[in-house]
Amino acid sequence: MAKIVECIPNFSEGRNAETLQALVAVAQSVPGAALLDWSADASHNRSVFTLAGAPEAVAEAAFQLCKLAAELIDLRTHTGEHPRMGATDVIPFVPIREMDMKECIALAETLAERVSGELAIPVFLYESAARNTQRQNLSTVRKGQFEGMAKKMLSPDWAPDFGEAAPHPSAGVTAIGARMPLIAFNINLDTDNIEVANAIAKSIRGSSGGYKHCKAMGVTLAERNIVQVSMNMVNFEGTPLYRVFEAVRFEAARWGVRILGSEIVGLTPVKALADSAAYYLQLEDFEYGAQVLEQRF
Repeated sequence: MAKIVECIPNFSEGRNAETLQALVAVAQSVPGAALLDWSADASHNRSVFTLAGAPEAVAEAAFQLCKLAAELIDLRTHTGEHPRMGATDVIPFVPIREMDMKECIALAETLAERVSGELAIPVFLYESAARNTQRQNLSTVRKGQFEGMAKKMLSPDWAPDFGEAAPHPSAGVTAIGARMPLIAFNINLDTDNIEVANAIAKSIRGSSGGYKHCKAMGVTLAERNIVQVSMNMVNFEGTPLYRVFEAVRFEAARWGVRILGSEIVGLTPVKALADSAAYYLQLEDFEYGAQVLEQRF
């Protein structure tokens, strides 16, 4: 069977339709790499693309996207709810078929060298590709964001893994790494009080004593006049979606707030949804591998 790798580049653009369509066109232009999904959010001012295919082709598509983003996105004028440090903020590689994590790390390192060398964008390696534990967590790497990155990178502890120790003037810094599948899972609340979303996010995220595999923050969705608990679920089996959903519901009730709905940004493993269905349907003795039709082929 052919090797398949997934790549999920995130761009600091969620509003300009021309820029987004230009990125889509590039993502669809590399033979051997398929654009499976893309989505953009105006409040976050961010877009997420999902590529999959042959490793070399996917890495080429990621580079071409990074190059175009550097040409079209200027972080000096960028505003949005989502933290960011680069025009192409992050590029993770995920093993899908006949691939292992070592191969994804090698892809990340090769791409990082090319991005820094050809585009003059410094790169931090993160997650499984990180060369020290301090850089495994993306939020730690990105702390300070674009505006604070020049000062941060003056410290020897935060010299980039590739490139000069100064951000690109308009494209900033990019994090490139390798990881297992992550689910971007957001829960919308029927309030415009950001303090509520922040308090709930703090109660559930692993870094502040919540669920080990949950990263969370509060976000304002100005166009809907509501707030959101925005999450990255880095291990959906260790911390299932239904568990954080119920935790958010419980914490929101303390504030007299209801859940309006939830959303998944990009793609998700089907097992994450099947696990939630089994929980809410109270299925007894449910066997995912044996009873999900598509798993039998």
